[in-house]
Amino acid sequence: MSRIGLVPIPVPQGVKVSINGTEVTVEGSNGKLFRSFHPDISINLEGDNLIVTRPTDNRIHRSLHGLSRTLLANMVEGVTKGFEKVLELHGVGYRAQKVDDKISLQVGYCHLVEFTPPPGVDLVVEGTNRIKIIGIDKEAVGETAAKIRDIRRPDSYKGKGIRYANEKLRLKSGKAGKTAMRG
Repeated sequence: MSRIGLVPIPVPQGVKVSINGTEVTVEGSNGKLFRSFHPDISINLEGDNLIVTRPTDNRIHRSLHGLSRTLLANMVEGVTKGFEKVLELHGVGYRAQKVDDKISLQVGYCHLVEFTPPPGVDLVVEGTNRIKIIGIDKEAVGETAAKIRDIRRPDSYKGKGIRYANEKLRLKSGKAGKTAMRG
């Protein structure tokens, strides 16, 4: 039984939800989001709550139930509060600059790496080594953060690279066993 899917989604004041069969549009102060859901999952607006129900207890319906409810809750949260992820650049000479709507990264390559965000996602550079990714679509914000991180992933020996602000990195020790092998 999906415990996540059974929880109703409260719709705050100022958020307009329109349901057209399997297509749901959520409008709020930050913007408008649209998503199409699986036809077997039914979504209803009852008062100030969105209710997601499934037809049977089949495995596919159980998994779609929780998924649909979470995606819908993220849409409501996105148009009210929005989402953000923070990346940090670690390394000597590593820096980021905002150029128009894109960012220019200097991360140890012989050239600058430019990154253009998808529509609906904003990039804010704080100082020279922090990048904030802000948007109303949680999926787009997370995917943009992952693409920027992939430009220069953190090194497991020295810790240099682009990482999430709350990411803990376990560093390897290097060649400590070389001297113990002699003899």
